[in-house]
Amino acid sequence: MDGQSFGAAGLSGDFEEGNYSSSLPKSSAISHKLASILSTSFASTELRDVLRSLDEKGIQNTPETRRRLRLDAQKEVIDRNGDIIQDFGHVAEQLQRIGSTITSLNRCCEDMRQHVAAAQRETGPVLEEATNLLRQKQEAETKKQLLEAFKQHFIISDDDLEVLTSTAVVVDDKFFATLARLKKIHADCQILLGSESQQLGLELMDKSSKQLNAAFQKLYRWIQKEFKTLNLENPQINASIRRSLRVLAERPTLFQSCLDFFAESRERNLSDSFYAALTGSSSYLPEDSTTKPIDYYAHEPLRFVGDMLAWTHSATVSEREALEVLFISEGDEIAKGIRAGIESEPWLQETTEAFDGRKSLEQLVNRDLAGVARALRQRVEQAIQSDDDPVLAYKIANLIDFYRVTFVRLLGSESSVVGTLATLRESALRQYRKTMQEFVNAVPAQTRRASLDLSIPEFLSEALLRLRELMKSYDSSLSPTESREEEFQPILADSLDPFLEICASMAENLDEPSTGIYSINCLIAAKLTLQAYEFTSDRISEIDDTIDEYASNLVDYQHAFFLHTSGLHPLLVALASLSDSGEDLRKIPNYEPFQPQALADASQILDDFLPSALMDAMENLKRLKSSKMAEEITAEAANRFCEDFQFVEGKLAAADELLEGEVADEMDGVEGEEKKPPLRALFPRTSGEIKVLLS
Repeated sequence: MDGQSFGAAGLSGDFEEGNYSSSLPKSSAISHKLASILSTSFASTELRDVLRSLDEKGIQNTPETRRRLRLDAQKEVIDRNGDIIQDFGHVAEQLQRIGSTITSLNRCCEDMRQHVAAAQRETGPVLEEATNLLRQKQEAETKKQLLEAFKQHFIISDDDLEVLTSTAVVVDDKFFATLARLKKIHADCQILLGSESQQLGLELMDKSSKQLNAAFQKLYRWIQKEFKTLNLENPQINASIRRSLRVLAERPTLFQSCLDFFAESRERNLSDSFYAALTGSSSYLPEDSTTKPIDYYAHEPLRFVGDMLAWTHSATVSEREALEVLFISEGDEIAKGIRAGIESEPWLQETTEAFDGRKSLEQLVNRDLAGVARALRQRVEQAIQSDDDPVLAYKIANLIDFYRVTFVRLLGSESSVVGTLATLRESALRQYRKTMQEFVNAVPAQTRRASLDLSIPEFLSEALLRLRELMKSYDSSLSPTESREEEFQPILADSLDPFLEICASMAENLDEPSTGIYSINCLIAAKLTLQAYEFTSDRISEIDDTIDEYASNLVDYQHAFFLHTSGLHPLLVALASLSDSGEDLRKIPNYEPFQPQALADASQILDDFLPSALMDAMENLKRLKSSKMAEEITAEAANRFCEDFQFVEGKLAAADELLEGEVADEMDGVEGEEKKPPLRALFPRTSGEIKVLLS
C-alpha cells in the first residue's frame, strides 16, 4: 500500500461515514476538514512516520480496516496508558519503601549526632590540651632551630678552635677560613649589642676577642718560625707567608714586631753573606767553592771597593725584589689590613702613621742592610787609608758616589746605606786632599828653580798626569751636566792650582823674557791637559787670560828689543814730546840724535839690524814651547815697531819740508854758502821697506 492510495481510501471512508451519521458537523465543517486534508503535504515528516508505522503493522487497506482504524488506535493508546499506570504503581510502592528507609536513616543520624555531640563534649579538653602541646612542640622546635643556627653561626667548635690556637696544627687554608669566620662572628656580635641580648653580645664578643687574639698570636709565632728558614733567593716564596702577612697586618702591633724580627733576621743573614763573600767562609752558610773571596782576589784597593759595592748593590736589588713579592705583590692588601687594625684599635690612631707600601719597603730593606753597611764602611775606610795615591783616593770617591746615586734611586735619599756611602765619599775626598797636599809639600826646594830650557818642571808633569787621571775618573761619574764644571773646581784647586802657584813663584826669580816664557810654558801644558774635557772650559778661559797677560809682556819685550837693536829708540824718545806745530818741527835738527853724523850712524845701525831682525827676535823666544805663539808675539812687536818707524819717518819728512822752504827764502841772493843735507837724506829708509823686511 502506498500513501496516495491509503489517503484516497481514507477520504472515501470519511465520506461513507458521513453518509451514516446525520449528526456530523455541517457542510462547513466538512469543507474545512477537506481543505485541511487537501492542504496536507505528503512530504511532511510526521505523515511519513505515521504511514511507516501503519506499514510496519501490516494493516491491509480494506473498508473494515479503515472503519476500525480510529477505534484500534484509541484502544492501543488506552492499553498503553494502562501499562504506564501499572508501572507507576510499582514506582509508588518503591517510593514508599524509600521514604520509610529515609525516615529510619534520619533517626539513626540524629542518634549519631547526639553521640558525636556527647563525644565532643567529652574529648574537647583533651583536644585543647593536645593543641596546646602541639603548639608548644612547634615553638620548641623553632627555638631549637634558632639555637642550632645561633650556635652554628656564633659558636666555634672545639676542632676549629684547635685549628686556630694549637701550635701543633699547621697554618693552612682551613686556618684562614676559620679565622675569617671568627672575625665575622666578632663583627656580628656588635649587632647583638644593639638588640635586647646585650649581655649575650658582650659575652660572645669577649669570648671571640680572646679567641682572635690567640689565633693572631699563633699566626705571629708561625710567621716568625717561617722567617727563620725563609730563603728570599727562592723565586717561589711560600704563598702562605704572603697571605699570613696580609692577615697579620690587621694587628699593627704584631705586624710591626714581626717586621722587626724579620729585619733582625735578614740583617744577620746578609751580614753573614757579606762576610762569606769577603772571606769565602761563614759560620752559618755552607761553603761555596764556585765563589771567589773578594779578600783573596781583589788585591787593588779600587777593585776591592768596587767588588764590595757591586755585591752590596746586587744584594740590595735581590732583597728589594724579594720583599716586593713578599709585601707588595698583592697590591694594597697590607695597607687595608693595617687600616682595619687601626679602626679596631683606636688607641693606635695617634701613634701609627698611614701605611705607605713603597716607603715601608725602602725602610725594611734599609734595616736589612744595616749590618752590611757597617762592615762595608769599615772595609772601605781601611782600603782608603791603605794607599797614599791621591788619584786612587779620588777614583774610590767617584766610585762610591756612583753607587750612592744608584742607591738613592733604589732606596731613597733617607737610607742609611746612602748616608754611609756619603760619609765614605767624604772620607775618600779627605784622603785625596791630604795626599795631594803631601805631594805639594814634597816638592823639594832645590827643584824649585827653572831649567835652562825653561821647560815645565817634573813635579808639574807628574801633577798633570795625575790631573788627567782625575778628569778621566770624573768624566765617568754621574754628576749632573749643568753642575759638572762647578763641582770639579775644588779638584782643580787641590790638584793643579798649588803646582801652578809654585811655578809662578819660580818664574818670579827669572829675568825677562824668561819669566813670561816659563810661565806660558807651564800654563800651556796645563791648558793642553784640560782641553780634553768640556767641564774645564771656565778654567781654560782663566788660563787663556793669564797667558794673554804674559804674552803682552813678551810683546813689550820684543818691541823694546826692536827699538834698541835698530837704533830707533833715541830718535823715538827725542820726538815723543814734540807736536806737529812748526815751532816743534824746527827744533828737530837741533836735537843730538838728529845731528848729521848721529843720524847717519843711526841709519847704518838700522841697515845692519834689518836683515836678521826677525831671526834675532825669534831667538829671544826660542825656549817658548809654542812656536806659533812665539811667531805671533814677534809679529805683534814688529807691527808696533813699524808704527814707531812710521811716526819717526813722518816727523822727519815734515821737518825737512818746513826747513827746506825757510832755507830757500833765506838763501835767495846769498851765493856760495853750503846748505845742510835734509834729514831724510841721512835717514833714507821708508816704512814700506821696513814692513817688507819685517814681514
